[in-house]
Amino acid sequence: MNTRPPWPADEAFLAEQDELLQGLIAEAGIHSVDETTPSPADGRMRLWRGNITTLSADAIVNAANSQMLGCWAPDHHCIDNAIHTYAGVQLRAECARIMELQGHEEPTGVAKITGAHNLPCKRILHTVGPIANEHPTDLHCEQLASCYTSCLDVAASESLRSIAFCCISTGVFGFPQEEAAGIAVRAVREWLDAAEAEISVVFNVFGEKDERIYRSLLGIRHA
Repeated sequence: MNTRPPWPADEAFLAEQDELLQGLIAEAGIHSVDETTPSPADGRMRLWRGNITTLSADAIVNAANSQMLGCWAPDHHCIDNAIHTYAGVQLRAECARIMELQGHEEPTGVAKITGAHNLPCKRILHTVGPIANEHPTDLHCEQLASCYTSCLDVAASESLRSIAFCCISTGVFGFPQEEAAGIAVRAVREWLDAAEAEISVVFNVFGEKDERIYRSLLGIRHA
């Protein structure tokens, strides 16, 4: 399904696909925002290490590419691939409609919102992070911060109360993990301080290094 273009799909195919994907997600175990760990210093921000496709936040964030159509590489271990895989082919079709109407590639640092389809979250926010190649410039840093604030702006406009961020740009886009995490936490904290909306923000990590970095930034003691 990861290499399937956004062609129309008949009801029989979608029914079988949805049953399969929802079963796989349920088998993996669905997790609520209440299961994540709050920061002792700022309870508005939380940390969770796990599979973002099993988190039932109001919104999860996808680190998209500029085509906004998901990753086309089978078995590629990126967040874009995971989200499109478990959401189902409906997500690629929805993104294709958005991009056709837009008429150009998605700019860096902005956000789009779609349905979640087969995922347990309510909505998916898609943002394209900067390609830093291990040497981020001032512009890259500004763009990365904008990814977080743009997603929060859209979440607030949609009255969403919880949002889970992946580690934007730290994979193949090559933004150094520690620097990216610092930008993320700072941008989110400044947005929360300035905004009237009350949103719980979960920083979702998958690896041990990112967990260690975010625990330090959020003042969460190691288990």
